[in-house]
Amino acid sequence: MLIWLLRRLLQAALVLLAMTALVFIGVNVIGNPVDIMISPDADQEVRQQAISALGFDKPLWEQYLIFLKNALNGDIGNSYVFNQPALDVIMQRLPATLELAVAALILSVLIGIPLGLIAGLYPEIAVSRVIMTVSILGFSLPSFWVGLMLIMLFSVMLGWLPSIGQGETVEVLGMRWSFLTWDGLKHMFLPALNLSLYKISMVLRLTRAGTSETLHTEYIKFARAKGLSPVRIVGVHVLKNIMIPVVTVVGLGFGGTIAYAVVTETVFAWPGTGKLIIDSINVLDRPVIVAYLMMIVTIFVVINLLVDLSYTLLDPRVRLGDRG
Repeated sequence: MLIWLLRRLLQAALVLLAMTALVFIGVNVIGNPVDIMISPDADQEVRQQAISALGFDKPLWEQYLIFLKNALNGDIGNSYVFNQPALDVIMQRLPATLELAVAALILSVLIGIPLGLIAGLYPEIAVSRVIMTVSILGFSLPSFWVGLMLIMLFSVMLGWLPSIGQGETVEVLGMRWSFLTWDGLKHMFLPALNLSLYKISMVLRLTRAGTSETLHTEYIKFARAKGLSPVRIVGVHVLKNIMIPVVTVVGLGFGGTIAYAVVTETVFAWPGTGKLIIDSINVLDRPVIVAYLMMIVTIFVVINLLVDLSYTLLDPRVRLGDRG
């Protein structure tokens, strides 16, 4: 187990190193922030001073090495717009995105798994056919259109829920959180539901496929022969054995949910990192863009490691295979 963990950590470090190079080079070859920061009427001397102050007069490989050295010390640079460390700017917006992503994943599990079990246990009933038909919409409908329809229905026509903003927040550990207030929860529901639709469909279909396959296995037949109740068979034997693909989708989907929250945060004016990165791209705020992309990469790597660890807890065959 220790050797496996060390190997995974080494792989994660190499992935992060490779991604720093790709992210840094990719961001630095697109546009010139000086063209936005400096007035077009400024003379060449002022422009050259700005270029030298930002380090753009050095070769790209030298800029990357300086960036890598500073990043190891926790310094990714100062935002050109906010004039403060880029990581601080990201951390100010990160709680809003995290609670939105967590709420979306909770909804995907609470809705997707029960509906998938119904569709897998009773595939011939009309409800199951409706569930599988509706799940197709979660894959096919664009999230921005669904978000607008949710706003029109629940905010404009019915007036049940607010349409934009984060609502009332509470400061905990120096960060503002909206899930701790009723007003914040009401503001969070629509964007969380919009963000979770794709994951609900994915979890639903995986659960349905896993349930249909597991019901015909020998150990399920043996459990029925022993006289175990249907609730125990489904809750213990079926559900546990279909959780590995669900855990993979939900776990790895967390990083994707954060990365793809850009559209949802824009539609619902949610003050998270997704809206921040759009604004930063518009003004070519390179340190914020790099900090955001590196955060996403780190989240994906860490979650991938945690998902691999969860496999060893859910499936003994993974542990045995590692020992072998």
